[in-house]
Amino acid sequence: MHKPQNIVILTGAGISAESGIDTFRSDGRPEKQGTWEQHRIEDVATPEGFARDPDLVLNFYDMRRADVQTKQPNAAHHALARLDREWNARADRALLIVTQNVDDLHERAGAQCVHHMHGELLSALCSACLERSPWTGPMIGRPACPQCGETALRPDVVWFGEMPYDMESIYGALRGADLFVSIGTSGAVYPAAGFVQDARSMGVQTLELNLERSEGSGWFDETRLGAASVLVPEWVDEILA
Repeated sequence: MHKPQNIVILTGAGISAESGIDTFRSDGRPEKQGTWEQHRIEDVATPEGFARDPDLVLNFYDMRRADVQTKQPNAAHHALARLDREWNARADRALLIVTQNVDDLHERAGAQCVHHMHGELLSALCSACLERSPWTGPMIGRPACPQCGETALRPDVVWFGEMPYDMESIYGALRGADLFVSIGTSGAVYPAAGFVQDARSMGVQTLELNLERSEGSGWFDETRLGAASVLVPEWVDEILA
């Protein structure tokens, strides 16, 4: 692999699973069911579900928000934070971490150039004024928006049927990249699952680091299989050497 200048990294649930955060789907073992499988997706991850039963949705995300604050970044998060810091220290290079995850483990590890395309658990979106506010507590009691005072807060999470955040910036970074790396993703959720095809069509080199082959593995120039906490630090050492 040649030495790149501009890198775009996509991270998915697999990178946070080793920190104890439940993934979107189960791994097939009845004792390890994904968080979402306790509820129908239509009930807790759609605007229609929120309109139908807001208490159910608010309580669901309140529990997830409380849980994520008990978790810690793992070796993969820390390795990417190191890469973020050292790579972006030079003016002739650029690195962007695009994450599908709604946790803040990248930031707590020290990464700064992070786009949360599916939103953030520790953020509240006001349906009245459309402003966002940092949020660590519950929403079930209908607290007032810090910006406008209305009791119209919802989780700042992109639900099914809603447009992911920062897509223009993400595609702009992909167009300027010469390496795209996917870490811990299933390759099943679009538009993120299509990034590798977009990258390939523009002649960008592609690498997948994953626990097992994803639905999009065939599109990558290279796939390395193993735990993110092992593969990612090894790759970061390699790219910084």
